[in-house]
Amino acid sequence: MKGVPQMKRVERMRASMLALNLDACVVSRPENIRYLSGFTGGEGILFIRPGKAYLLTDFRYIEQAKAEAPEFEIVQIKENRYAPLKDVGGERGQIGFEGDFLTYTEYEKLQQALPGATFRSVSETVTSLRGVKDAGEIALIRQAVKAADAAFEVLLQERLVGQTEEEIFLALEFAVRKAGASGRSFDFIVASGWRGALPHGTASSKVVERGEFLTLDFGGVVHGYCSDITRTVAIGEPDEKQREIYDIVLAAQKEGVRAVKPGLTGKEVDAVARKVIETHGYGEYFGHGLGHSVGLAIHEGPNLSVREERILEPGMVLTVEPGIYIPNWGGVRIEDMVLVTETGCEVLTQSPKDLIIIE
Repeated sequence: MKGVPQMKRVERMRASMLALNLDACVVSRPENIRYLSGFTGGEGILFIRPGKAYLLTDFRYIEQAKAEAPEFEIVQIKENRYAPLKDVGGERGQIGFEGDFLTYTEYEKLQQALPGATFRSVSETVTSLRGVKDAGEIALIRQAVKAADAAFEVLLQERLVGQTEEEIFLALEFAVRKAGASGRSFDFIVASGWRGALPHGTASSKVVERGEFLTLDFGGVVHGYCSDITRTVAIGEPDEKQREIYDIVLAAQKEGVRAVKPGLTGKEVDAVARKVIETHGYGEYFGHGLGHSVGLAIHEGPNLSVREERILEPGMVLTVEPGIYIPNWGGVRIEDMVLVTETGCEVLTQSPKDLIIIE
């Protein structure tokens, strides 16, 4: 029945609220609104109390809200988006909100709407509910991953030499959409030659040339759920150093994947892959975390990083993406998405990751 998965999630939210002694919680982040209610409109706020759940939205989305969030009471916003909270019993008590999402101006408006309340930021508590994916979420993520894999296979048939990074970006996006995604999950990274040293080198007008590495970081969205894949390919026959760097990153990536299992912290998994790169003398050129969770947002928690103390659990979906980035030379990154299982992990990404040479 429509709405049942969301209401189970709302009950988990209420359990967290009880543990934190909250009388209510205001949810504003779009991903959290969608997760808890099913609502996908462009304007909305959830107000969750122990015995009632409200969805505030404006005239444009009233009918959509009724259809997508049937278990929520729909309240129309007419002027100040927080003003209706007074009418649904939120004028006093301790109220949770997403402090890492609301701007200061929005927070002031929330305070003005509920002058008798005290406020507590519970951002991590709300977002952490999305960490372990249910069967329906995993099925959608699998579809998003398949769309990315299919797009990569199509791109490998293209003649990439002489194309600009921006042209390759467009070809990738078209291929992802044609494979079943509703759109891209983020602004793709397309970085060739020396620009491969930029971990987030978004596509430029640079022309791809023979003798370079080309790093492609991309993904699609299926019913809100994201995929994220990175592959680095050689344009023409690679030289000795290119092969060396690629082999090191590939070894680190495989070790990272093997290390993923429930009960470990993100910090512990990160250390396994990082050690491979450090042992080969390139530790200073791997400056980001090993990976991150993926779901309704492209970057979720927990992460795989030197600072992550949260413990991995079955049902979490993460990326494993080590890289080496050498200024004025280029870089290599290889990324898979994995599903944490009871005993280890399942690799969702199926695109080949041994070095591919494109003539």
